[in-house]
Amino acid sequence: MKHPFFLFVLLMTFGQFAALAQQNFTVQSPDGKIKATVDLKDKITYAVFHEDDQVIAPSPISLQLTNGETLGAKPRLKNSKRSAVNKTIQTPIYKRSEIKDHYNELVLNFKDDYSVIFRAYNDGVAYRFTTSKRKDFNVQHEEANFNFNKDYTAIVPYVKQERKTSIEEQFNNSFENTYTHAPLSQLNPERLAFLPLAVEVANGKKVVITEADLESYPGMYLINRNGQPSLSGVFAAYPKRVEQGGHNQLQLFVKERENYIAKAKGTQEFPWRVMVIAEEDKELADSDMVYKLADPSRVKDVSWIKPGKVAWDWWNDWNISGVDFRAGINNDTYKHYIDFAAENNIEYVILDEGWAVNLQADLMQVVPEIDLKELIAYGKQKNVGIILWAGFHAFDRDMENVSRHYADMGVKGFKVDFMDRDDQKAVDFYYRAAEVGAKNKLLIDFHGAYKPTGLQRTYPNVINFEGVHGLEQMKWSSPDVDQVTYDVTMPFIRMLAGPIDYTQGAMRNATRSNYRPVNSEPMSQGTRTRQLAEYVVFESPINMLADSPTNYRKEQESTDFIAAVPETWDNTVALDGKIGEHIAVARRKGNEWYVGALTNWDPREMELDLSFLGEGNYKAEVFRDGINADRKASDYKHEVIDVPQDRKLKITMAPGGGYVARIYKQ
Repeated sequence: MKHPFFLFVLLMTFGQFAALAQQNFTVQSPDGKIKATVDLKDKITYAVFHEDDQVIAPSPISLQLTNGETLGAKPRLKNSKRSAVNKTIQTPIYKRSEIKDHYNELVLNFKDDYSVIFRAYNDGVAYRFTTSKRKDFNVQHEEANFNFNKDYTAIVPYVKQERKTSIEEQFNNSFENTYTHAPLSQLNPERLAFLPLAVEVANGKKVVITEADLESYPGMYLINRNGQPSLSGVFAAYPKRVEQGGHNQLQLFVKERENYIAKAKGTQEFPWRVMVIAEEDKELADSDMVYKLADPSRVKDVSWIKPGKVAWDWWNDWNISGVDFRAGINNDTYKHYIDFAAENNIEYVILDEGWAVNLQADLMQVVPEIDLKELIAYGKQKNVGIILWAGFHAFDRDMENVSRHYADMGVKGFKVDFMDRDDQKAVDFYYRAAEVGAKNKLLIDFHGAYKPTGLQRTYPNVINFEGVHGLEQMKWSSPDVDQVTYDVTMPFIRMLAGPIDYTQGAMRNATRSNYRPVNSEPMSQGTRTRQLAEYVVFESPINMLADSPTNYRKEQESTDFIAAVPETWDNTVALDGKIGEHIAVARRKGNEWYVGALTNWDPREMELDLSFLGEGNYKAEVFRDGINADRKASDYKHEVIDVPQDRKLKITMAPGGGYVARIYKQ
């Protein structure tokens, strides 16, 4: 018989080993290729692997509260729970009609009334903090780290400098820039990068870092502060005092901040930190991760939410010709836009900035040249809806009244612009605007906006977001701004987060040597076919026609195609792609498939696999770069071809070119 003290020591030893064993956890993706490991020693530390490759090296995470408590420091585990989920999400306004939501989940519950949730999908990993405290609290800082085991190349959109030197100044920005490719260690320690951004990891794999379900919390930026292969989160502190100013007195600038980043409820879910992992670049152009992680729809009836095309005035500077009235911000001009929209089955016309009295930040004051009731009635008669532009402060200060007034008048939605912030107060504005818009059956298009984080699932009336270096940049950007390369980079990174208000459709098209900025009669970089293909490649449920009715009528063949391209889809298949070089995407609506492809400034031949079509004989209506498109970018060829029986479609693209096809069964 063993001595009781010996048994006590033995039991204690086993207990210590058992406790130690509980300090390490693993959650794997359903296909077993991706796993996240979590270590609970002095801090909560996670790492991410794809097969044998370490994607994220051990990285500590925590939430520091203003009361001195740090969630994640010296974690005291209460229990852990695991679950497997395999369900289908129906998506009323998206790039496919349904999404497979398949993941394994690990929930770690701690004794200090908080939890950390890890999810492993077949295409990535996400984690979030949640709390269940009795009292509300303030978050002083969040420690969000993304460490790497080597000095990999990062592809980052920096906040544009524009005389912004301090970190504080950079928190006010439009979330628009081209991409910088640089080793992690060489990223500028004094410049913020906004999300999403990508890192090229081992064996050609990529990881795109972003966030989802951003509610009641500031957006995350990333920075490399120490020259190591590492990125860490930076957050704008909570605004204490704001001041009206900026563009036409429509913005609110933060002049003083609190010593914390967020006010939190005792029971709260914090944003998901998202890492989308791809073996092939094309997979990034087809990710559903952000949408899956977002809070489900809070709008019960979505039948009134109508995606569509928009005849747009601002980019073309109201430049119409061949009419007997003075073009500009007046009823005659907008009736002309409505007539054009009606002729081409375009669902909406937007009245961009100028319809409300300038410098007043008051959307109830309409300029005398505009009779909105008359325009709305005229549009309704022709089955064309009216969308109004609104500056941030003007909309924010009188949101309920403005939304109710114009909804009652028959306006279909608002394009809200110049937020240019993502601190907690700004994020709260997005949710209030979405909710008030839904209550009044108004579409919301956020311009001057941070990237989408799933708000379009929670409030499907939020139908588009800017946060993209779109075609508007061609009104003023010098020739050294490479929009063509951006166009074949952004779909793998920014568009992974959600739809883009890129505003394509230029009928003036320029080669690399011929492009120049012209504000009143702007042009695009790249070919005409590229502009057409962007309506398929880019995801935009409400999609602008940026050029003027005059130019579209001169190019009716192109206009007919643009007007016919759907805005939402039943299925999407990423066919091919490499970041910064080329992309090809197929999308289906009903029984028809559309295929769009873009290249960088290199001419390119590609073979597209159309095996998804299945059996049968198919035709394709094709727009491709003309033989002289390398010299005259508007040169294109429009034809109908037979889809090869082997489903291998060979295409060629000029420098800065594109290719687009509508495929239908005979």
